[in-house]
Amino acid sequence: MSYFENIKTFIRVYELGSMSAAARDQRISPAVASSRISQLETHLNVRLFQRTTRMLHATEQGQIFYDGALRIIEAIEQAEADVNDVTMNPRGTIFVAAPLGVGRRFIAPAVPEFKSAYPMIDVRLRLSDRKIDLSTEGLDLAFFLGNPKDSALKMRKITDCERILCASPDYVRRRGHPKTGQDLISQNHDCLLLRFPGSPEFQWALKTEEGLRKFSVQGPFESDDGDVLTTWALNGQGIILKPLFEVAEHLRSGALVPVVEDNPPEPVQLGCLFGHRRRQDPKARLFITFMVDRIKPALEAAAKTSAAPVG
Repeated sequence: MSYFENIKTFIRVYELGSMSAAARDQRISPAVASSRISQLETHLNVRLFQRTTRMLHATEQGQIFYDGALRIIEAIEQAEADVNDVTMNPRGTIFVAAPLGVGRRFIAPAVPEFKSAYPMIDVRLRLSDRKIDLSTEGLDLAFFLGNPKDSALKMRKITDCERILCASPDYVRRRGHPKTGQDLISQNHDCLLLRFPGSPEFQWALKTEEGLRKFSVQGPFESDDGDVLTTWALNGQGIILKPLFEVAEHLRSGALVPVVEDNPPEPVQLGCLFGHRRRQDPKARLFITFMVDRIKPALEAAAKTSAAPVG
């Protein structure tokens, strides 16, 4: 088993390009990670990485070993998944990512229930609104809002989520009520933007009579946390573009009101991404199905709660 663990640590060091990052990912100390790599190098009698005080690069031997090591790990994990599938007794740890809004409202509250139903499966949940890379971050699956373009992954669509532009009544009283996307630009409205590396949110795509059109909006604040943007909007700082389920309660209470009604945003796709494998890991399949069964009714309920004020 120690040799198997050494190989897993080597793969993560190779993929992350950092001994300390791989140690954090494996939940071990950097010293243990370094020791595992040294044991592998001694066993193979080759240098797998070139190390300096600042950089770590795989050697030619390291690159060759990575390809074979990855196949070994995938074969073992697939064999374990097949056994679990046959015995209907899935076990192990599943690493899951989700956007903050989806994760906080739907995924996290249901994790204890999932654990109760499948006590031998542990869940490691990571929440972030930034773009997630399954392979480099060691994830089994990731829920998303948007339109992923990674053809190397498989996708299960859950539903389309209606989105809305809204602001606080105080903001509308002070700055006016924009009706169109062009109003956002010409009236210099404060738009609160979700920004992170690779984020497309510097432009809002809205439906117009001519079709979908992108508006280059601007504002004084931005964040990579969508709930922070909602808080700012509630405090009268600007306009947000949000999935309806994230702001439904605020629309119902009147704390937020719809704006730009003539040019609404398109719905956004909610789904789940997971890697290509001959047979999907049963614990991942169980988790996805479990969450989908809970997310859909919750989204429908959120839409109903906001129906009266929006209309």
